[in-house]
Amino acid sequence: KTKWRYQKSKRWSVLVREMILSVFFYMFLLNVCRLDCFVSVKDSMTLIKGSTLINDSHGDTLVSAGDRFELGFFTPNGSSDGRRRYLAIWFYNLHPLTVVWVANREAPVLERSGVLTISKDGNLEVTDSKGRVYWDTDVEPSSSVSAQRSVKLMDNGNLVLMRDGDEANVVWQSFQNPTDTFLPGMRMDENMTLSSWRSFNDPSPGNFTFEMDQEEDKQFIIWKRSMRYWKTGISGKFIGSDEMPYAISYFLSNFTETVTVHNASVPPLFTSLYTNTRFIMSSSGQAQYFRLDEERLWAQIWADPIDQCSVYNACGNFGSCNSKNEEKCKCLPGFKPNFLEKWVKGDFSGGCSRESRICGKNGVVVGDMFLNLSVVEVGSPDSQFDAHNEKECRAECLNNCQCQAYSYEEVDTKCWIWLEDLNNLKEGYLGCRNIFIRVAVPDIESTSRDCVTCGTNIIPYPLSTAPGCGDSNYFNFNCNMSTGQVVFRGSSNISYNVTSINPDTHRFLIKIKEVVVNCTDENQMRRISELKLSSPYHLTGKCNADKITGGTEVEIRWDPPLEPTCALSVDCKDWPNSSCSNSGEGKKRCFCNHGFKWDGFNLSCTQERARGRYGEAKTPVALIIVLTFTSAAILVVLSSTASYVYLQRRRVNKEVTYKHMCILNVQAWDLWKAERGLELLDQALEETCETEEFLKCLNVGLLCVQEDPNDRPIMSNVVFMLGSSDSASLPNPKQSAFVLRRCPSSSKASSSTKPETCSENELTITLEDGR
Repeated sequence: KTKWRYQKSKRWSVLVREMILSVFFYMFLLNVCRLDCFVSVKDSMTLIKGSTLINDSHGDTLVSAGDRFELGFFTPNGSSDGRRRYLAIWFYNLHPLTVVWVANREAPVLERSGVLTISKDGNLEVTDSKGRVYWDTDVEPSSSVSAQRSVKLMDNGNLVLMRDGDEANVVWQSFQNPTDTFLPGMRMDENMTLSSWRSFNDPSPGNFTFEMDQEEDKQFIIWKRSMRYWKTGISGKFIGSDEMPYAISYFLSNFTETVTVHNASVPPLFTSLYTNTRFIMSSSGQAQYFRLDEERLWAQIWADPIDQCSVYNACGNFGSCNSKNEEKCKCLPGFKPNFLEKWVKGDFSGGCSRESRICGKNGVVVGDMFLNLSVVEVGSPDSQFDAHNEKECRAECLNNCQCQAYSYEEVDTKCWIWLEDLNNLKEGYLGCRNIFIRVAVPDIESTSRDCVTCGTNIIPYPLSTAPGCGDSNYFNFNCNMSTGQVVFRGSSNISYNVTSINPDTHRFLIKIKEVVVNCTDENQMRRISELKLSSPYHLTGKCNADKITGGTEVEIRWDPPLEPTCALSVDCKDWPNSSCSNSGEGKKRCFCNHGFKWDGFNLSCTQERARGRYGEAKTPVALIIVLTFTSAAILVVLSSTASYVYLQRRRVNKEVTYKHMCILNVQAWDLWKAERGLELLDQALEETCETEEFLKCLNVGLLCVQEDPNDRPIMSNVVFMLGSSDSASLPNPKQSAFVLRRCPSSSKASSSTKPETCSENELTITLEDGR
């Protein structure tokens, strides 16, 4: 028994000894693996030609001395192809990974076979396990190249290749060969370019590059491939794209340039303020500046371009951009789109051109004038000189047929001249110098047809901003000449800024403070009830909530005007084929001559025989009913369909009485409200009748019988709506005048079994003034 215990104890001793040896053995292997397979080398390494610095299969990295940056291989975040590996520099121990430089951005290494080595000619190279080269520093070989080269990753993120370990003897550095990121310690000069990534998970060169502007000193530019995409402005009061903050300009100069703002020097900033900052050219086309906050998250301090109008020349030459409006681009007064079809579809790159040439024929000035714009930025002038006064500057421009515009400032007595087409025009910038744009007199001179322009806004007839122009019935607008802002006055005498006017559709947009997302919702529409519009203005039911500046853009349409008023025959000179005569309502109007009729939409006398004039009506009420063949046929179909539906329903349901429905129009109104208007269509016509055309006619018919006469369209409007192909733009009808009337209940008992009927022999009175 004692022997057995001894043998058991001996076996346990052997087992314990073997276990201890195994633990030491595995600890030894682990240390070897850490040294060999997952090496994180500090600061720098001295390499012999042909030796390896980083092996991706071992997980090797190079970390800067202060643990700020790390060099190694990585796969981009969100990459669907995990095989692509890139040699890069990133912020050490920061999540998510923030890459600041990529070596082999155009040629990723597949799998984890990448190796960073020094070649026999002294260049750093990224190769795979088979020796295939994906990237190198491309340093010119020299006979004086030493056998040793040192590679060091600085604490500022700069990867440096040095000769014989001497930091003063730099052969190559990543700061002079950046990718998309600019770090403190770099300096932006004419030889440096930041190139964006192709996408957030593809570091190959993208579409955008950031560099110094070669044409203007100390300015920067973004290129989209070979086209100017954005550029900084000249520091001061006047020109250009958005000004870059001087703190960022100082940063890009590596804290060496003297920065001026509004012609005044800015004291230098402490470089410590730029610790943990970076400037990048993003794949979206934005130049962005970030700072690392206390929670070690990147906070965006500045970015540009921020909207469509920040993009260089967003609306093309002679096109003005306003980021506050729904319709961002428009041509200057006196100019028209070069490519109208593209312009309507939202492609404004073609810009605008003059409606009439300046300088007249053979270069003889025959009365050009200047359009004064005070809140517009524009590209740099082509020349400048000292002038004694504005008159001298103006004369200099008029005497040169190539002169497109001029600007004069009394403070510095500088006259700036533009000889090329005006570009990069942007509205809404207070404090800018006045610019005078040259235009031909017929294009903008004030006549009885149009009011004078308000800034870059054309005021089309019949809209009026002053008693002497437009139609007096449309005198609901004001013009702020100092800002070029058009203002609309509602019925409640509350003023609203006008953001755009479209004379082709007879509509304009105003800006209200309330945010209305859905203009078809009755509850939200109450927010704009204060408008209290009345004829000739009507809400269209369309609106656009502005998420950037707040508020809502509301669309309003105006009714076509009657013939223009006049006092003398000369007042009708702007209205061909018309003459001034009495209208029978106490006013004289430019009525169309015999053989012509007034077209309120095209604002002209059309060569068709008129059915009559208000001024010549002998009866108390003058009606003008103009029916085209199409509209007449549609009305016949409608009337026959309505009669058929009525008789059909009486035959099927004899219980339908006048007690529940006095007239058929009530039925049409009820079906329209329930969005069941197609039920009025005769089944025999379902295959041949276009449903949209039918609903359009039903819509127009209900508009004509609305309760309030002021809401009913005039007959010329009816004809236009019936001939229009855009049914969606028609306004929604309000309560019909043919309301449901129930017969009065009789208190007397009746033994009659006949259906109870009622008859109301009442007349409705229509206002006797033209609508």
